[in-house]
Formats: sequence, structure tokens, C-alpha cells
Amino acid sequence: MASYHRPLRFSITIFYFLCFFLSLSSSQKVTLSLYYEALCPFCADFIVNHLPQIFQNGLVSSIDLHLVPWGNTLFKPDGSILCQHGEAECALNAIHACAINAYPDVMKHVGYIYCTERLVLENKLEKWADCFELVGLSRAAFDCYVNGYGHQLELKYAEETSELNPAHTFVPWVIVNNQPLRENYQNFVMYVCNAYGSNQVPEACRNLNHSVETQSNSSVEKLSYSHRVCYANQ
Repeated sequence: MASYHRPLRFSITIFYFLCFFLSLSSSQKVTLSLYYEALCPFCADFIVNHLPQIFQNGLVSSIDLHLVPWGNTLFKPDGSILCQHGEAECALNAIHACAINAYPDVMKHVGYIYCTERLVLENKLEKWADCFELVGLSRAAFDCYVNGYGHQLELKYAEETSELNPAHTFVPWVIVNNQPLRENYQNFVMYVCNAYGSNQVPEACRNLNHSVETQSNSSVEKLSYSHRVCYANQ
């Protein structure tokens, strides 16, 4: 267990170190929304190997980041939930919803979600509960899931996802200021920077040519194929 904790704890420590000195000083922020499902490998890859760019370059201080853990989940005729990757995904989606609710600070809930999605990529999902300790959070999200409130939160995310216009056709579905990026979602930083007026460009965007293709320093091996997605209705 110690050998497992060391690299994962180090990675999360670096994640928080990069975030520590950021301040929310921008009066007009760009909205970055991620519609995803917890066990889609391409969603996990995006969260672990691409999304951290905005924390590393400080751009997160100029962004309203909105995560929606529902994805391609459907309702059965009897009203129960059918997740694309099985019951484990339903559970983790609900736990992510609980984390967003229990830890409203974006650094905290993204840190927790990053930890669990890293485990997805490492095929160590059974260790998901360790992420509370590794990220330094209370077990409030777990309690939320156990008492059933996570299900209520998921219903809210289901409604939000169903109201997307245009409707999502796959995940990860990334939107910048109501503009879906579709298959070009990995270049989300470029779209975020382009959404600012010429007089309000964040400092992180001034080095765009150096940062757009920069990947996370995570030791997790990136998926070798680009722009792959989990399609709806499959």
C-alpha cells in the first residue's frame, strides 16, 4: 500500500502546489464546462492529462469551471439509471456529484475527481476511497452518496445534460461560453483564450503558442490515440 500511495500522493501534492498561489482576480471570466462520465477512458484521460493545464499556467483564475458527471447515462422505462459502463460508473458519477456539492472550492473537488480518474487510468478503481485521505478532504462526499443525496444531484445533472443545445453526441463534451468544441476538445485552452476580448487577455494566454499543446506532467501514460470519445447510445 505504501508503494502505491507514494507516487499518487506526490502527483496530487504537485497538483495543489501549482494551484496554491492562484487568486480569482478576473472580473469577467470565461465559462468552461465539461460533461463527462466517470469510467469513460477518454474522459479520464482528459481530466488527468489535459485539464490540469489551466491549473499549471494559472488560467483557472480567469475561468468558471463547471463539471457535470452524467455523460451518456440513460433512464430505463422504470425510471432507474443505466450507465454506459455499468453500476460502478453510476456509483462514481454520484460520488463525483457529491464531491462537487460537498467541496465547492474548485481546487478541492477537482483535486478529488482528478485522483479518482487517475485510478481509472491505472486500473486501480477499487482504491477510490483512498482519495479522501490523499487529497486531504473529509468524507462528506461519501456520506452524501451513502444517504442517497448523490442520486438527487445526479437527477439535476441529467436534466442539465438533456437541455444542451446542440445535444451532446459523445463525451468528453467540452463547452466554452456555450460553444461546444466537439472533437477539438483537447485544444480547449486556445478556445478559452480566444473567448476574451483583446483588452482582457489573461497573462497565461500570452504564451498560448507554448501552452496549447503542453500536456500534464503526470506520470500516467497518456492514451496513444487522439480525439477519441465515448459515443452516446452505444
